[in-house]
Amino acid sequence: MIRDYEDLFSLKDKRALVTGGAQGLGLSIAEAFCAAGAVVTLADINAESVEAAAAELRREGARAYAVVCDVSSEEQVAAAVASAAEQMGGLDIMVANAGVSTRAPAEEMTLDQWNRVIDIDLKGVFLCDREAGRYMLSHGGGSIINMSSIIGIVGNTTGNSNYAAAKGGVSSMTKVMAVEWAQRGIRVNAIAPAQTATKLIEGLMRDNPATRTYFEQHIPMGRLGKPCEIASAAVFLAADASSFVTGQTIAVDGGVTIAF
Repeated sequence: MIRDYEDLFSLKDKRALVTGGAQGLGLSIAEAFCAAGAVVTLADINAESVEAAAAELRREGARAYAVVCDVSSEEQVAAAVASAAEQMGGLDIMVANAGVSTRAPAEEMTLDQWNRVIDIDLKGVFLCDREAGRYMLSHGGGSIINMSSIIGIVGNTTGNSNYAAAKGGVSSMTKVMAVEWAQRGIRVNAIAPAQTATKLIEGLMRDNPATRTYFEQHIPMGRLGKPCEIASAAVFLAADASSFVTGQTIAVDGGVTIAF
Protein backbone atom coordinates (compact mmCIF):
# COMPACT_ATOMS: atom_id res chain seq x y z
CA MET A 1 0.00 0.00 0.00
CA ILE A 2 1.10 3.57 -0.64
CA ARG A 3 0.65 4.36 3.05
CA ASP A 4 3.09 1.61 3.99
CA TYR A 5 5.85 3.25 1.97
CA GLU A 6 5.18 6.61 3.56
CA ASP A 7 5.64 5.00 6.97
CA LEU A 8 8.95 3.48 5.88
CA PHE A 9 10.45 6.95 5.52
CA SER A 10 8.93 8.30 8.75
CA LEU A 11 11.03 9.01 11.83
CA LYS A 12 7.99 9.66 14.00
CA ASP A 13 9.01 9.68 17.67
CA LYS A 14 12.49 8.33 16.88
CA ARG A 15 15.19 9.86 19.06
CA ALA A 16 18.35 11.15 17.39
CA LEU A 17 21.64 12.63 18.54
CA VAL A 18 23.51 14.69 15.93
CA THR A 19 27.06 15.86 16.61
CA GLY A 20 28.32 19.03 15.01
CA GLY A 21 24.67 19.98 15.10
CA ALA A 22 24.94 23.73 15.62
CA GLN A 23 25.55 24.55 11.96
CA GLY A 24 26.27 23.20 8.50
CA LEU A 25 25.39 19.66 7.56
CA GLY A 26 24.72 18.67 11.15
CA LEU A 27 22.02 21.29 11.52
CA SER A 28 20.54 20.44 8.11
CA ILE A 29 20.33 16.78 9.12
CA ALA A 30 18.69 17.72 12.42
CA GLU A 31 16.13 19.86 10.57
CA ALA A 32 15.35 16.99 8.20
CA PHE A 33 14.96 14.57 11.10
CA CYS A 34 12.57 16.95 12.85
CA ALA A 35 10.55 17.32 9.65
CA ALA A 36 10.29 13.53 9.50
CA GLY A 37 8.93 13.44 13.06
CA ALA A 38 12.00 12.75 15.17
CA VAL A 39 13.05 14.16 18.52
CA VAL A 40 16.59 15.54 18.18
CA THR A 41 19.45 16.44 20.48
CA LEU A 42 22.10 18.67 18.93
CA ALA A 43 25.64 18.23 20.22
CA ASP A 44 28.37 20.76 19.58
CA ILE A 45 31.52 22.12 21.20
CA ASN A 46 30.15 25.68 21.08
CA ALA A 47 27.64 26.06 23.90
CA GLU A 48 26.11 29.33 22.72
CA SER A 49 25.68 28.18 19.12
CA VAL A 50 24.18 24.79 19.95
CA GLU A 51 21.71 26.25 22.44
CA ALA A 52 20.65 28.84 19.87
CA ALA A 53 20.22 26.21 17.14
CA ALA A 54 18.07 24.01 19.37
CA ALA A 55 15.99 27.01 20.43
CA GLU A 56 15.35 27.93 16.80
CA LEU A 57 14.18 24.39 16.04
CA ARG A 58 11.81 24.55 18.99
CA ARG A 59 10.42 27.88 17.76
CA GLU A 60 9.59 26.10 14.51
CA GLY A 61 7.64 23.45 16.42
CA ALA A 62 10.29 20.75 16.65
CA ARG A 63 11.23 18.78 19.72
CA ALA A 64 14.90 19.66 20.14
CA TYR A 65 17.50 19.65 22.90
CA ALA A 66 21.13 20.73 23.14
CA VAL A 67 24.22 19.30 24.75
CA VAL A 68 27.78 20.61 24.76
CA CYS A 69 30.35 18.05 23.65
CA ASP A 70 33.94 17.89 22.41
CA VAL A 71 33.83 14.64 20.45
CA SER A 72 37.56 14.05 20.93
CA SER A 73 36.96 13.64 24.68
CA GLU A 74 35.95 10.17 25.82
CA GLU A 75 34.35 11.56 28.96
CA GLN A 76 32.36 14.24 27.15
CA VAL A 77 31.05 11.84 24.52
CA ALA A 78 29.89 9.38 27.16
CA ALA A 79 28.19 12.21 29.05
CA ALA A 80 26.55 13.56 25.88
CA VAL A 81 25.08 10.20 24.92
CA ALA A 82 23.78 9.65 28.44
CA SER A 83 22.33 13.16 28.60
CA ALA A 84 20.68 12.88 25.18
CA ALA A 85 19.11 9.53 26.05
CA GLU A 86 17.82 10.93 29.33
CA GLN A 87 16.38 14.09 27.75
CA MET A 88 14.67 12.25 24.90
CA GLY A 89 13.71 9.10 26.76
CA GLY A 90 16.01 6.93 24.66
CA LEU A 91 18.33 6.90 21.67
CA ASP A 92 17.48 5.32 18.31
CA ILE A 93 19.76 7.22 15.92
CA MET A 94 23.32 8.52 16.22
CA VAL A 95 24.75 10.82 13.56
CA ALA A 96 28.50 11.20 14.06
CA ASN A 97 28.93 14.32 11.96
CA ALA A 98 31.29 16.63 13.86
CA GLY A 99 34.50 17.30 11.97
CA VAL A 100 37.24 19.79 11.17
CA SER A 101 39.73 20.34 8.37
CA THR A 102 43.19 21.88 8.46
CA ARG A 103 44.90 21.76 5.08
CA ALA A 104 48.58 21.72 4.15
CA PRO A 105 50.74 19.89 1.60
CA ALA A 106 51.97 16.64 3.10
CA GLU A 107 55.59 17.82 3.25
CA GLU A 108 54.52 20.91 5.21
CA MET A 109 51.85 19.40 7.45
CA THR A 110 52.66 19.56 11.14
CA LEU A 111 51.93 16.80 13.59
CA ASP A 112 49.55 19.15 15.37
CA GLN A 113 47.55 19.57 12.15
CA TRP A 114 47.51 15.80 11.64
CA ASN A 115 46.51 15.01 15.21
CA ARG A 116 43.73 17.61 15.37
CA VAL A 117 41.90 16.18 12.36
CA ILE A 118 42.45 12.55 13.35
CA ASP A 119 41.31 13.24 16.93
CA ILE A 120 38.03 14.82 15.88
CA ASP A 121 37.18 13.30 12.50
CA LEU A 122 38.22 9.70 13.24
CA LYS A 123 38.65 9.17 16.98
CA GLY A 124 35.61 11.34 17.61
CA VAL A 125 33.47 9.20 15.30
CA PHE A 126 34.72 6.04 17.00
CA LEU A 127 33.87 7.40 20.45
CA CYS A 128 30.38 8.46 19.36
CA ASP A 129 29.73 5.11 17.68
CA ARG A 130 31.05 3.15 20.63
CA GLU A 131 28.99 5.01 23.22
CA ALA A 132 25.84 5.00 21.11
CA GLY A 133 26.44 1.34 20.30
CA ARG A 134 26.74 0.44 23.96
CA TYR A 135 23.41 2.12 24.66
CA MET A 136 21.67 0.62 21.63
CA LEU A 137 22.92 -2.90 22.35
CA SER A 138 21.14 -2.81 25.68
CA HIS A 139 18.01 -1.02 24.42
CA GLY A 140 16.89 -2.91 21.34
CA GLY A 141 19.18 -1.55 18.60
CA GLY A 142 19.26 1.50 16.37
CA SER A 143 20.87 3.20 13.40
CA ILE A 144 24.32 4.82 13.42
CA ILE A 145 25.26 7.18 10.59
CA ASN A 146 28.84 8.38 10.18
CA MET A 147 29.99 11.34 8.12
CA SER A 148 32.69 10.27 5.70
CA SER A 149 33.69 12.18 2.55
CA ILE A 150 34.58 11.65 -1.09
CA ILE A 151 38.09 12.68 0.03
CA GLY A 152 38.27 9.33 1.82
CA ILE A 153 37.56 7.60 -1.50
CA VAL A 154 39.32 9.60 -4.24
CA GLY A 155 42.40 11.81 -4.10
CA ASN A 156 41.09 14.76 -6.07
CA THR A 157 42.26 17.62 -3.87
CA THR A 158 45.60 18.60 -2.37
CA GLY A 159 46.58 19.31 1.21
CA ASN A 160 44.14 16.82 2.68
CA SER A 161 46.25 13.85 3.75
CA ASN A 162 45.02 14.13 7.34
CA TYR A 163 41.39 14.55 6.30
CA ALA A 164 41.59 11.73 3.74
CA ALA A 165 43.10 9.39 6.30
CA ALA A 166 40.37 10.22 8.80
CA LYS A 167 37.48 9.87 6.36
CA GLY A 168 38.87 6.73 4.77
CA GLY A 169 39.18 5.35 8.27
CA VAL A 170 35.57 6.26 9.01
CA SER A 171 34.34 4.28 6.00
CA SER A 172 36.46 1.25 6.92
CA MET A 173 35.43 1.41 10.57
CA THR A 174 31.80 1.64 9.49
CA LYS A 175 32.10 -1.72 7.72
CA VAL A 176 33.64 -3.46 10.72
CA MET A 177 31.13 -2.11 13.22
CA ALA A 178 28.28 -3.03 10.86
CA VAL A 179 29.47 -6.63 10.76
CA GLU A 180 30.01 -6.80 14.51
CA TRP A 181 26.52 -5.50 15.30
CA ALA A 182 24.54 -6.79 12.30
CA GLN A 183 22.80 -9.54 14.27
CA ARG A 184 22.42 -7.42 17.39
CA GLY A 185 19.96 -4.85 16.08
CA ILE A 186 22.30 -2.03 15.06
CA ARG A 187 22.90 -0.83 11.51
CA VAL A 188 25.99 1.28 10.80
CA ASN A 189 26.37 3.28 7.58
CA ALA A 190 28.20 6.34 6.34
CA ILE A 191 27.58 9.22 3.96
CA ALA A 192 30.34 10.57 1.70
CA PRO A 193 29.38 14.01 0.38
CA ALA A 194 31.14 15.97 -2.30
CA GLN A 195 31.64 19.67 -1.70
CA THR A 196 28.33 21.01 -0.40
CA ALA A 197 27.03 24.58 -0.32
CA THR A 198 27.04 25.15 3.41
CA LYS A 199 27.52 28.66 4.78
CA LEU A 200 31.20 27.88 5.37
CA ILE A 201 31.82 26.75 1.79
CA GLU A 202 29.74 29.59 0.36
CA GLY A 203 31.88 32.06 2.31
CA LEU A 204 35.05 30.43 1.02
CA MET A 205 33.82 30.70 -2.55
CA ARG A 206 32.87 34.37 -2.12
CA ASP A 207 36.38 35.10 -0.89
CA ASN A 208 37.97 33.11 -3.70
CA PRO A 209 35.74 32.69 -6.80
CA ALA A 210 38.31 30.32 -8.31
CA THR A 211 37.33 27.82 -5.63
CA ARG A 212 33.80 27.59 -6.98
CA THR A 213 35.14 27.09 -10.50
CA TYR A 214 37.45 24.31 -9.30
CA PHE A 215 34.68 22.51 -7.43
CA GLU A 216 32.20 22.75 -10.30
CA GLN A 217 34.76 21.54 -12.86
CA HIS A 218 35.50 18.44 -10.77
CA ILE A 219 31.88 17.48 -10.07
CA PRO A 220 30.33 15.78 -13.13
CA MET A 221 26.90 17.32 -12.41
CA GLY A 222 28.58 20.73 -12.58
CA ARG A 223 27.40 22.07 -9.24
CA LEU A 224 27.90 21.73 -5.52
CA GLY A 225 25.62 19.59 -3.42
CA LYS A 226 22.80 21.10 -1.40
CA PRO A 227 22.68 20.49 2.36
CA CYS A 228 19.16 19.08 1.98
CA GLU A 229 20.50 16.43 -0.41
CA ILE A 230 22.92 15.16 2.23
CA ALA A 231 20.24 15.39 4.91
CA SER A 232 17.82 13.36 2.77
CA ALA A 233 20.34 10.54 2.59
CA ALA A 234 20.61 10.64 6.38
CA VAL A 235 16.83 10.37 6.73
CA PHE A 236 16.88 7.29 4.48
CA LEU A 237 19.64 5.65 6.53
CA ALA A 238 17.86 6.47 9.79
CA ALA A 239 14.46 5.21 8.66
CA ASP A 240 13.02 1.74 8.23
CA ALA A 241 13.30 2.28 4.47
CA SER A 242 16.96 1.25 4.80
CA SER A 243 16.35 -1.66 7.18
CA PHE A 244 18.39 -4.06 4.98
CA VAL A 245 21.26 -1.60 4.47
CA THR A 246 24.34 -1.75 6.68
CA GLY A 247 28.08 -1.26 6.31
CA GLN A 248 27.68 1.03 3.32
CA THR A 249 29.27 4.37 2.53
CA ILE A 250 26.76 6.15 0.31
CA ALA A 251 28.38 8.76 -1.94
CA VAL A 252 26.16 11.81 -2.37
CA ASP A 253 28.58 13.47 -4.74
CA GLY A 254 27.18 14.48 -8.11
CA GLY A 255 29.19 11.70 -9.72
CA VAL A 256 32.66 12.54 -8.40
CA THR A 257 33.56 9.03 -7.28
CA ILE A 258 32.63 7.43 -10.61
CA ALA A 259 34.61 9.96 -12.65
CA PHE A 260 38.08 9.40 -11.19
